[in-house]
Amino acid sequence: VQLQASGGGLVQAGGSLRLSCAASGRTLSSYAMGWFRQAPGKERDFVAQISWSGGVTYYADSVKGRFTISRDNAKNTVYLQMNDLKPEDTAVYYCAARIDVDSHYYYRTYEYIYWGQGTLVTVSS
Repeated sequence: VQLQASGGGLVQAGGSLRLSCAASGRTLSSYAMGWFRQAPGKERDFVAQISWSGGVTYYADSVKGRFTISRDNAKNTVYLQMNDLKPEDTAVYYCAARIDVDSHYYYRTYEYIYWGQGTLVTVSS
C-alpha cells in the first residue's frame, strides 16, 4: 500500500484545514487508518484513528471536539478535518495503515505497517 498525504499549509489560529490520505496499490477497506503528527524536536504522536468500516473512531484528547477523521473506501481515501486550529497543532502530519482487527484501538506508531510521506501544517498565532 502506498499512501499519499496532502492538504497541509499555513493557516491562522482558529482556522480550518482538511487533510487527505489517498491510497494506491491495494484497497483500504480492510485497514484501520490513523493520523499521527510530529512537531520539530518531538516524537511522533497519535492524533486519530478510524476503523475499516468507518464506524469506530478514536482521538487524542488534545484534538477531541476539533478534529474529525473520516474515510471513503470507494475513493480509497481517508480525511482529517481540522477545525479551530491552534499554534500547538503545528507539525508534520502523517497517515498510516494497518490491518484492522475488531476495530481495536491502535495508537502506537509501531502498530502501523504503511506510512505516507507527511504533510506540513503550520498554524500562526
